[in-house]
Amino acid sequence: MYLCFSLEGKIVLSMLIVVALFVLLLPRVTCQMNVKCRIVDHHHIFHMYLQPGDLLFGSLVCQTFFVSSPKTFDKPPSPTYSEKYQVMTQNYQHILALVFAIKKINEDPQILPNITLGFHIYDSHINTRWAFRSAMQLISPKNHFLPNYHCDSKDNLLAVIEGLGIESSYQIPNIFSIYKMPQLSYGSAPLTMDHTHTTYFYQMVPNEAHQYREILKLLLYFRWNWVGFFTATGINSEWIFQIMVPAFVTRGICFAFIDTVYNIGMKIEYGNIKKWKFKVWNRIMTSTANIFLLFGDIRTPVFLDRLLGLGRDTERRNKINGKVWIFTAQVELKFYSNKRGQKTAELIYPGALSLAVHSNGLPGFQEFIQDRKPSSVKEDFLMRDFWSSAFSCNFPKWILNHRYSKFCSGLESLENISENILEKTITGHSYSIYNAVFAVAHALHAMYSYRFKHKRMVERWKWTFLTQHSWELLYFLKQVSFNNTIGDKVSFDQNGVFLTAFDIINWVLFPNKSFFGIKVGMINSQEPRDPKLTMDENLIVWNSWFNQVEPISVCNEKCHPGYRKQKKEGEPFCCYDCIPCPKSKISKWEDMPDCVECKEDHYPNKNQNTCIPKIVTFLSYNETMGMGLAIGAIFFSLITVALLRTFIVHHNTPIVKANNRDLTYTLLISLLLCFLSALLFIGKPRKMKCVLQQYVFGIVFSVAISSVLAKTITVVLAFMVTQPGTKRTRWMGKGLASSIVISCSFIQIGICTVWLLTSPPFPDADMQSGMGEITLQCNEASPIMFYSVIGYMGFLAIASFIVAFFARNLPDTFNEAKSITFSMLVFCSVWFSFVPTYLSTKGKYMVAVEIFSILASSAGLLSFIFLPKWYIIVVKPELNNHGKLKWRNH
Repeated sequence: MYLCFSLEGKIVLSMLIVVALFVLLLPRVTCQMNVKCRIVDHHHIFHMYLQPGDLLFGSLVCQTFFVSSPKTFDKPPSPTYSEKYQVMTQNYQHILALVFAIKKINEDPQILPNITLGFHIYDSHINTRWAFRSAMQLISPKNHFLPNYHCDSKDNLLAVIEGLGIESSYQIPNIFSIYKMPQLSYGSAPLTMDHTHTTYFYQMVPNEAHQYREILKLLLYFRWNWVGFFTATGINSEWIFQIMVPAFVTRGICFAFIDTVYNIGMKIEYGNIKKWKFKVWNRIMTSTANIFLLFGDIRTPVFLDRLLGLGRDTERRNKINGKVWIFTAQVELKFYSNKRGQKTAELIYPGALSLAVHSNGLPGFQEFIQDRKPSSVKEDFLMRDFWSSAFSCNFPKWILNHRYSKFCSGLESLENISENILEKTITGHSYSIYNAVFAVAHALHAMYSYRFKHKRMVERWKWTFLTQHSWELLYFLKQVSFNNTIGDKVSFDQNGVFLTAFDIINWVLFPNKSFFGIKVGMINSQEPRDPKLTMDENLIVWNSWFNQVEPISVCNEKCHPGYRKQKKEGEPFCCYDCIPCPKSKISKWEDMPDCVECKEDHYPNKNQNTCIPKIVTFLSYNETMGMGLAIGAIFFSLITVALLRTFIVHHNTPIVKANNRDLTYTLLISLLLCFLSALLFIGKPRKMKCVLQQYVFGIVFSVAISSVLAKTITVVLAFMVTQPGTKRTRWMGKGLASSIVISCSFIQIGICTVWLLTSPPFPDADMQSGMGEITLQCNEASPIMFYSVIGYMGFLAIASFIVAFFARNLPDTFNEAKSITFSMLVFCSVWFSFVPTYLSTKGKYMVAVEIFSILASSAGLLSFIFLPKWYIIVVKPELNNHGKLKWRNH
């Protein structure tokens, strides 16, 4: 019975398919394998087979290791074309991993006792048609190409291990599923597969539908949100736009472009390669993205080799160097053993990142490799191809003869060869092949054990169970779960996908031109919603173009704190302009979509990137403005007291008696209270203080203006009484003046009382009046009532001004109406200016404006009405007599 194994990962340009693994139900013995090799037809397939020797029957795999140029693609490898083919020595490790795994199984008495495994390897030479032909060959007789005809053969096909390309991965499973044959793929796997096929198809490397979450995690870790995306032909575009792109967009990652590349070897299917090659080249050169994702298969690196060969001048080379490529696990990077391949590696691979199936070193694997010599493994036809290319020598009468000038001794040491020729550590693909072989072996062992427990006829079963009941192996393969030789768990999920973690590989080009992948991190994808990423950034070596600074890939520079994003029309959301925040808002972090308001007790700093606590302030006695206004109020109060005392001392003089002495005292006392009321506005607002401010201010000013109005009316009436023949003496006297003052004041008292009863003033904190300040002040509560008080005062002042204005020219030695006219002019000017000034100021300056208006208007009354009288009383007492105050003659 055979296990078919496909090694597409072996060759960059070769789509290696189908290695057949065989099993023989005979006692296990050690034997030598005699090998012959020949070119069959013109199919690019080297068949290697074993002569039935001793007790072992099987076939050893052969990989041609030939990579053809597009011009010779459809021609078989032969001496004529040897110079046009390239040998990919790195792929030899895949075959060695297969041989090593089967060797371990065959030597282990605990697994598959009395059963020996063998295998075949088929090479499709990167041609999808040859992949199908190889698949047909597996279900054909050994020496004939007759699909579906297999008679009298003891070569029992057990399973197929595939390393298919993207195109083949969609169709090859359809062929083998007809025969219910287990298929294990370590290469590309379809992103969407019919559920009926998943029963037969197992993925040793999770496909892109699983890996995109790991790629997303990697991009988020490095904060790369502007990426270019290349996808190889065959990857489901519907899945890309419906699943992958939305997932990236929701995490803030945009695609600068999404483009398709065609793999080398598809010239017939897709026509002239130059058309798409220059199109993709132009994408790379013009894109502002510095990160390129590449979802492809094992052949895709050849595309990079062909493509980047266009970059010859320094400017283009710099643009290529300034890009970081990220590859999926299916893309196996290779270093070509020619000048162009070396230049490609120097351009693109240094600093590149790729996913790889998590792998650990296999005990004994390196010793197994070192012990292999052309002389010791004559059955390994591929060893001579590898040896010839690795040491640049020729074997006599070999297909690659005449390529090198010296002959191979076969004693050269593998220890000193470069990593470019053969990796010293096991790669992810080789590790997947190793695990795949063991998975099949464990499933077969479980199936054999189950049959044995149920006491079936083993001898009858062992030759027929795979051909007649091969579907039963699928059940055991689905349930397989074991720890391999190094302790890593091997099992599949319900969809037949190998449960594994991914290593993050950083590709480094050393000064000696050796090329090597270094493990710099790991992503545990057991949690598909949020894979856990561990990374050691100190191990990462970026392209020398970056000067070991972490690359940046954004559509535009990030918006600094204090700015917000504004989307550019017609561009992806990752492309935006940065505009400053409004004065009242901030943005604390980079790339904020909008600015935010500070709390009421905070305000933006100068750079508008943080909120600062506001300072609590009010008009206090400790600051210059408050102290100045308080001093002014006290100063005018003292002057008023001095004037009052002077008038009281000289109360019997004619000038004091003129125009009603009681009104003079009332006016001086009310002005004194006006000056003192200004002190209520200074200091921290309290509830009682806020009530007294407006109440006292409104009433005492109304009394003062009422007294002025009474004095003015008294002057007019006094002149009218002195006219010859008048009989209006009853209107003169204290009663009239008192009634004017009391009635006018009571109206203001009524307005203030209604104000206090309906909506009294209260202490308040003004958060918005000053930048960086919280102003404590008294809130009038009802602006209507406040302006009613001010308006009534204005009405009294205007009335006094009008009466005094018409009485200013009455014949009298000392006509007080003139003084009242000027004083009321000042009073009205102050309070008319108060209204717009008060409305246009904020915070404590509003209080200062009101205090200033109180002091200025009161000082105007005091100055123009009483200072002239005080001057006569104190400085010119000789004028203070009846003779000087009589009426002037006309």
